[in-house]
Amino acid sequence: MSIRAWPVTGRQTASVSNQYDAVVVGAGPNGLTAAAAIARAGRRVLVLEAGPTIGGGTRTKALTRDGFLHDLCGTVIAMTRAPAFAGLDLEPHGLHLVTPDLALAHPLDDGRAGVVSRDWTITGESLGADADTWSRAFRPFSDNLEVLMQELSGPIVHAPRHPLRLARFGVAALLPATAYARRFHEAPARALFAGLAAHAILPLEHVTTTSFALLLGATAHADGWPFARGGTQRVSEALASIVTSAGGEIVVDRVVRNHSDLPAAPATLLDTSARDALDIAGDAIPQRVARSLRRFRPGPAAFKLDYALSAPVPWTAPPCRHAGTVHLGGTFEEVAAGERETARGGHPDRPFVLVTQPSLFDSSRAPNGLHTLWAYCHVPNGSTVDMTERIEAQIERFAPGFRDVVLERAVTTPAMFAADNRNEIGGDIGGGALDGLQLLARPRLALDPYRLAAGVYLCSASTPPGAGVHGLCGAAAAKRALRRELRG
Repeated sequence: MSIRAWPVTGRQTASVSNQYDAVVVGAGPNGLTAAAAIARAGRRVLVLEAGPTIGGGTRTKALTRDGFLHDLCGTVIAMTRAPAFAGLDLEPHGLHLVTPDLALAHPLDDGRAGVVSRDWTITGESLGADADTWSRAFRPFSDNLEVLMQELSGPIVHAPRHPLRLARFGVAALLPATAYARRFHEAPARALFAGLAAHAILPLEHVTTTSFALLLGATAHADGWPFARGGTQRVSEALASIVTSAGGEIVVDRVVRNHSDLPAAPATLLDTSARDALDIAGDAIPQRVARSLRRFRPGPAAFKLDYALSAPVPWTAPPCRHAGTVHLGGTFEEVAAGERETARGGHPDRPFVLVTQPSLFDSSRAPNGLHTLWAYCHVPNGSTVDMTERIEAQIERFAPGFRDVVLERAVTTPAMFAADNRNEIGGDIGGGALDGLQLLARPRLALDPYRLAAGVYLCSASTPPGAGVHGLCGAAAAKRALRRELRG
C-alpha cells in the first residue's frame, strides 16, 4: 500500500500529477470507499487527505497508555451487509471482524438486562412476556436484511425494488419510538428499544426514531455488532489497500481549501461537510444547491471517554459481561427524558451513555489481562460542559466498583472532535442533524442528492444514508460519477 505525504513548501499547488479521472477529497471511510469503487472500475483516482493519516472517523490510537488501542470515533461495524463493504471483500486486504457473544445489553437497576443476540431464544429469555412481540417486530427485517439494506442505502427519492417489504418497514419506521414502544409491556424490552432508538440523537417523541431502532436491531440480530480486530483503523487500511492495489494514489498532509488546490479531473468527490464543499467547489455549485448546503445544520455533539482498565467492567447484570455494546440509561422513560433534555440544549444528570468493550473479544486492543472501554453521551452542539462525572456515575450505577479498575482515562470534548476532524462541526459526529427534512433529504431533496454540480459530488455522512462505518455514501456517489462523467 502506497500512501505518501505532500511536501508542504509554501503555497500548495495543483500539480500532483498530470491526469486523473477522479479526485477524492477526504480519506474517511466514505472517501476511501468511493475511491476504491472508481479505481476498481479501471479509472485513475487520487485521494487527498488534509491530515497526517487516513481514516477520518475510523482511526485507532493509543489515547491512554502504550499498548491500549482506542477507536477515535466509529467503533462498532453494525452494517456488515451494507452493499458498499460487502461488495469490496475487505478481508484479503487485512480486515478481520470479531463478533461478540451478545451484540447489545441494556441493564436495569434491579439487575435484569434486555439483550440482543443472534440467537432469538437468548433474546427472548431476557425479555420475558415481551419475547414474542419483540420477535414479531424485528424478525421480518432481520430475516430480510440484505433487501432492507439495499432499499435504505441510497436517497429516499427512488423507485423501490421491493415495494411491499419497504412499505412494511416504512409504516412502522415513521412512528415515534414513544408510540411504537407501547406494544412492549415490561421494562427490559422497553428499555432495550429506547437505547436502539436513541442512536437517532433525537427526542424519542420525534417521528422516524423507530426507524433507527428497527434497522439497528435487525442488523444486531442478523449479524451481531462486530469490531475490527486491531481497531477501526483496519477498515481504513483495508480500503486504502484496495485503492492502491487497483492503481489509485493516496496523498496525506494535503489541505484542499478551494478548487485551485485540485488537479484537473472530470469528477471531484468531496468527503467533507456541506460547508467545506461550498468553499471548495465555489461558483461551480448552482445557487439553488448552494442555498440548500448553507441551510444544512450540524446535529448534537458527543462527549467521549476512553479508558485503560486493569480488569473487565464489574457489571452487576451478567449479560453485560458478554456484550460488545452496553446501553446505559435505565428505563425507557429515563432514556427519553435524557435525550429530550439534550435536544433542548441541556445536559442531563443521568445521560444516555453508549459503551463498547472491544478488548473482551479482541485481545490486541490491550496488553495481556488488561482492557479498554469506549463510552460517550450526547450533548448540545458546541457544548463546553464536562460530562465525565455524569458518565462515570452511570457506569458505576450498573457496575459498582468501576472506578477501582480504571488505570487511566482520555477525554474527547466536542471542541476536540471538531479540531481533529473538520467534518465534525461543533463535535457533531453524525454528519448533520437528523431532524425534519435533514433525515430524508441529506443534504437536499433531490433525485440525486450526491451531485452538487456537473462533475462535483458530495460523498460524506451528510448524504444518504448518513453516519456509520459502512461506506454507503461514498459508494453511492461513486456509482453516479461512474455513470455520468466517468462512463465509457
